[in-house]
Amino acid sequence: MKQTSGFEALLEALKQSGVNVDGRFDADPADASTGAGGEGGDGRPPHVHVEVPFADRMAAWGKKALIIAAIVIVIVGLAAYWWFHPPINIHSTDTWMFVAVFILLPLFLVFWSRSHSYQTGTGKHELNPSKAKAFKFASYLPIAVAVVGVLGAVLSLSIFPGNAEKYANVLQTTEDNFAQDIKEVNYSEIPVIDRDSAILLGNREMGSIPEYVSQFEISPLYSQINYQSAPVRVSPLGYADLFKWFTNREAGIPAYALVNMTTQDAEIVRLEDSPIHYSESEPLMRNIDRHVQLSYPFYMFDQKSFEIDDEGHPWWICPVQSRTIGLFGGTTIQRVVMVDATTGETQDLAIGDVPQWVDHAYPTDLLLEQYNWSGKYKDGWLNSVFGQKNVVQTTPGTDGNLGYNYIAKDDDVWVYTGVTSATADNSIVGFVLINQRTAESHFYSVAGATEESAMQSAEGQVQNLRYQATFPLLINVSGQPTYFMALKDNAGLVKQFAMLDIQRYQNVAVGNTVAECQKAYQALLATNGVLAEAGVDSGALEKQGVIAHMATAVVEGNSHFYVKLDDGATIYDFALPGLIEIVGYKEGDTITFTYVEAEPTSPVEEIISGSAGDAKDSSSKEGTAGSAEETAKGADATGDAGGNAA
Repeated sequence: MKQTSGFEALLEALKQSGVNVDGRFDADPADASTGAGGEGGDGRPPHVHVEVPFADRMAAWGKKALIIAAIVIVIVGLAAYWWFHPPINIHSTDTWMFVAVFILLPLFLVFWSRSHSYQTGTGKHELNPSKAKAFKFASYLPIAVAVVGVLGAVLSLSIFPGNAEKYANVLQTTEDNFAQDIKEVNYSEIPVIDRDSAILLGNREMGSIPEYVSQFEISPLYSQINYQSAPVRVSPLGYADLFKWFTNREAGIPAYALVNMTTQDAEIVRLEDSPIHYSESEPLMRNIDRHVQLSYPFYMFDQKSFEIDDEGHPWWICPVQSRTIGLFGGTTIQRVVMVDATTGETQDLAIGDVPQWVDHAYPTDLLLEQYNWSGKYKDGWLNSVFGQKNVVQTTPGTDGNLGYNYIAKDDDVWVYTGVTSATADNSIVGFVLINQRTAESHFYSVAGATEESAMQSAEGQVQNLRYQATFPLLINVSGQPTYFMALKDNAGLVKQFAMLDIQRYQNVAVGNTVAECQKAYQALLATNGVLAEAGVDSGALEKQGVIAHMATAVVEGNSHFYVKLDDGATIYDFALPGLIEIVGYKEGDTITFTYVEAEPTSPVEEIISGSAGDAKDSSSKEGTAGSAEETAKGADATGDAGGNAA
């Protein structure tokens, strides 16, 4: 049996499907046997005739079939619109995708098949070149609409002339002074846990409502808001599955979870008279996304959030997008639709009219994207790609996505993130705070470590315990920009806390409580002379007494004088070179100084005055002070970390 090649098999398959593959064009197919260029052929280039069964079948449809097809398409389109509910807005990419799939593509197929039927005389349609041309022209209209969408997308690109400047000005950021603008931290208001820990605490609290625990589950939203002057995360309950929805939909969702980010207290708040009827877990009409979009069909909604007002009533906050560059670029928020989660009633408000208790009028991701536009395009598109002079961006998180945290300030929630160079190195040039209700943006120029570097430094302090640091929170401690983070074990429970100087990230303090961590951190700042350099009042105590014992040591390359007075057992740490005057004192001298109380030694901030008594007069003091530098050098040469410390 003769074996056929793959090419011959292909030719045979094409012949079976009706394709002419004999390599010539014949006026009469019956004369094909004479061969190419022979008597029966005209020797013109090969002609391939491809039949399109689908187009032929559509071309054979009569008016009744076309009407039925049109009705089916309309019904399917309406059903698809109700289910997917895209906004009816030319600036929405979802709208363009919906139109392309459910309108443009069907129209193109209908017009093209009609053109094909009149061109070939297929089915019930006689050969009619003019109608074929007309339908062929009509088939170009859907293509033209699609081209308009493509052009709109091109006009939205930052490379288009003038667009880079527009992108850079979407978010207006002012440069401010950190110590003046950010108030000293109030530890009763500082969030000490992150979102993952809040989810863990909230889910464990579900056991407090055993009658609902098998019917509902907590939504993963967990929006961070300020509630009654405290940072909390709130998240509604949702139906566990479709069957649970069917059996509980009349009564609605009976509660939401609330986790206090400061005290770590979690509770399931029952809604006795106002259960949640509009939620994400609703599959049909009361689905919150479908409800708000069909109520405002021309609005483009951004990422919504679940919040509660000052009375604890649940609301959905739905920001409305506005595109300011081309068709699809320069996204910002100009309006907010508030939806009562119980009744479904809506309020359409301009961004300036949003109530004070609303915390998420602007989605976090959008605000960071807007800041990155300004950091990238402020000097033009060419500079953003080639020179990259002064190009900055927000720091990434540990998972490679956006890295950020939230700060409670002026009864609003502010997004915090570090700002680094375009090369994303391990240092920051500053950080930015953006108000999520008003989009007010402030940049603070502070050189230091990135959040990831700070987390690694904090984890290094407790590496034997293998704790993991949460993404840092920015706070003001004694005028110093400070990273604050929790240290969690493998179970996700907070075990310790860490504070780290942003500018000197080797200065790390760890404590079992926030108060203990703060005390150790301020002592660390005082020991390293940071507070004295900054001229900051850290609340230090004043002490006067007679020196009973003095010793020197070198700790991590720095000289320290350790002093005990005659009236107590406290050891006072005089760090050099900041307190170089200490070398002019000896046992028996009277000294007055300020210090920060800590364990095991109390760091001294400033030497106020002292006297040498009978053994020391002014001339000897001058001589001693004159040799201070030599004495300090001697201490560096002879001391060691485990040396003569008291």
